[in-house]
Amino acid sequence: MTGRRLRASHPVVVLRRLRAGVLAVLAVTTLLCLMAADRAEEQIDASRRTQEAVDDIRQAHEQAIRARAALEAVSRIEDPVSISLTGAGADFANAAARISSHLTSATEGNGAGKRGLSHIQFVQGQLATSVQMANAAVLEGAPAVGKVGESLHAEREHQGRQSVRFTGGLEQSLLDLQQVESDARQVQLDSDWRDRRLLWPLFTAPLAVMLLLVCATVRILARRFRRYPSPALVLALMATASVNVLMCVLRPLDVAIALPVLAAAGALTYLAYRPRLAEYRFPRS
Repeated sequence: MTGRRLRASHPVVVLRRLRAGVLAVLAVTTLLCLMAADRAEEQIDASRRTQEAVDDIRQAHEQAIRARAALEAVSRIEDPVSISLTGAGADFANAAARISSHLTSATEGNGAGKRGLSHIQFVQGQLATSVQMANAAVLEGAPAVGKVGESLHAEREHQGRQSVRFTGGLEQSLLDLQQVESDARQVQLDSDWRDRRLLWPLFTAPLAVMLLLVCATVRILARRFRRYPSPALVLALMATASVNVLMCVLRPLDVAIALPVLAAAGALTYLAYRPRLAEYRFPRS
């Protein structure tokens, strides 16, 4: 019994194990590709929705500038009666309505979670307050309307040397909100499943194992069979390496390309070992 355990395995048995190991590596690589592509696609879709929110907020900021310009135009009217009759003006009302609409759309694509939603609600409240102030200012005359227009453009407050977000006027708050969503989008794009620091070790580890198995195969073929390795085995290794590298570079490679290449690598692996294994037939125990 001890002699049997110590006896070296037949080269064909070793080849079969090596083939099984290479095919197992290919299976693991395929699963990793599917998982990485699925998770990365989720993050990409989320970043697209967040980008739409960023665009909505940018358009809201443009409308805030128009709203301020509309109030400045009203503040230049000299006749108090005309101001009380026209109110804040149709241009200001339309701009405020568009700002509200863009903020509502941004809520749907919010990528900053509860923090982003809280900031959006704050800016919506700031908009409502600005509209109320503008409507009240027209009753007090042009100077009051002008002050409301200036308040829309107010800068942030400072705490020491640092400015504090969401402490300025409506325009500045919209810029702050846009930055919050832009930061959230960047986090989504740099998530774990799109982070090269994770992807490179994740995909190079099975490739390294496959390389070791192929080197062991070459050694067995050269020493035991006096044969060169099949070109199909080298092609399988190169195909697998190309998929692994592109998964890390493109973050991720399209599975519609990766899966056929890995399937071809599996077929090449099977064909590479088949001639040597076919030389021996072992009876089933």
